Amino acid sequence: MFEQTFKRLDDVLWKEAGCTTELDYTEQSSWMLFLKYLDDLERDRAMEAELLGKPYSFLIDEAHRWGTWAAPKNADGEFDHDKAVTGDDLIAYVDNDLFPYLAGFKQRAESADTIEYKIGEIFGEIKNRFRSGYSLRDALELVDELKFRSQAEKHEMSMLYEEKIKRMGNAGRNGGEYYTPRSLIRAMIKVIDPKIGERIYDGAAGSAGFLCEAHDYLRKDDLSANQLETLQRRTFYGKEKKSLAYVIAIMNMILHGIDAPNITHTNTLADVNITDIQDKDRYDVILANPPFGGKERKEVQQNFPIKTGETAFLFLQHFIKSLKAGGRAAIVIKNTFLSNSDNAAKAIRKELLESCDLHTVLDCPGGTFQGAGVKTVVLFFTKGTATQNIWFYQLDPGRSLGKTTALTDADFEDFVKLQATKAESEKSWTLNISDVDKASFDLSVKNPSKAEEAPLRDPEEILAEIAALDAESAEILNGIRGML
Repeated sequence: MFEQTFKRLDDVLWKEAGCTTELDYTEQSSWMLFLKYLDDLERDRAMEAELLGKPYSFLIDEAHRWGTWAAPKNADGEFDHDKAVTGDDLIAYVDNDLFPYLAGFKQRAESADTIEYKIGEIFGEIKNRFRSGYSLRDALELVDELKFRSQAEKHEMSMLYEEKIKRMGNAGRNGGEYYTPRSLIRAMIKVIDPKIGERIYDGAAGSAGFLCEAHDYLRKDDLSANQLETLQRRTFYGKEKKSLAYVIAIMNMILHGIDAPNITHTNTLADVNITDIQDKDRYDVILANPPFGGKERKEVQQNFPIKTGETAFLFLQHFIKSLKAGGRAAIVIKNTFLSNSDNAAKAIRKELLESCDLHTVLDCPGGTFQGAGVKTVVLFFTKGTATQNIWFYQLDPGRSLGKTTALTDADFEDFVKLQATKAESEKSWTLNISDVDKASFDLSVKNPSKAEEAPLRDPEEILAEIAALDAESAEILNGIRGML
């Protein structure tokens, strides 16, 4: 029903000079969708209050309401072109009046878990990238065609929005940052098997794919009114550092049925010294894909007992500390974590093995993350008891992975089935902790059913060889010059 509208909206954004990438398209779609959603939500609440004979106080004042500036209607309920501001006047209104008004909600909100705070946070961070008020007017009229009144409408839009996020994630350099393949997320959730009443957390939320998929997993059964309330208010928690990802995460969760998502816009790693995390701050389930290859400043590293500039290693420490006793986690991380020889990596592996039961390692094939160019594993662990045995599974879909041959749910069926009993096969095996070297804590993936691959060379060895070859080439060139 809404697919054509989404396509026409993309066409408008593609022609707009201020929008040049898939990231821009998604960002600009998001703030308009959010305001349209908010308007539908407020009108539904007002009608409900009227039926009950109760007053309703709108969050957005009339001057800034969607129906006043974005989609004014005449007495017949049809779009009123005479009242609709356009051109330079529309751009000036959005930039100088609307966005500052909405950004002010952050200061006026009672707490960070309110929809008011989310409004202020979103519009205090993003910018209107439209430069043509005529293009913006076209986009607003298209967004006004979308409806958020029923669960079916929200579901359809959530599917279209997920496709938009997927295209953005596959656009290149930001592949793994904004989009974790949903088939991988669903497999991770099946293994973790979250329950209603458990608190689920992602401290590197990105587009909130883990939280949205966990929500859908928990909604597969009929739920009571109390369970639905728990799902809405006390189940999903996330943190996200980047402004665009934060906006997308909020919109994505709203479309998946969470009215006021508990997503905080913050640098998770700079938030608090992890030794100060209290039991009330801990979670039952953690699902995450922390950023690949990021580097953190010295002052951020001071929040962690094991100092390292590697963002993913700091996140792993944060996640271990943030789990409740008996809590379960599934974390995506570069496969080099299992064998890195630096002191920080060895210390974190030791901490993980001694404080948690690292019961499963899923070895993902190259190409799992489009555009990211790294190989990854998923660590599944339970906090509170030391590791005794680690079950490895080497995922092999039998094809090269690309944009048109990405991983599917079917590719994970064998993994999920065998993981339940930790059965051994040509793709799976068990490593006893007594066989792990206690000096290096090396957990390299070594499938005993396959011929051992040549080990990865040390980066310093490769650099030394490059330097030697450069020196040799220079010597040869100098000799040639001497003969000329």
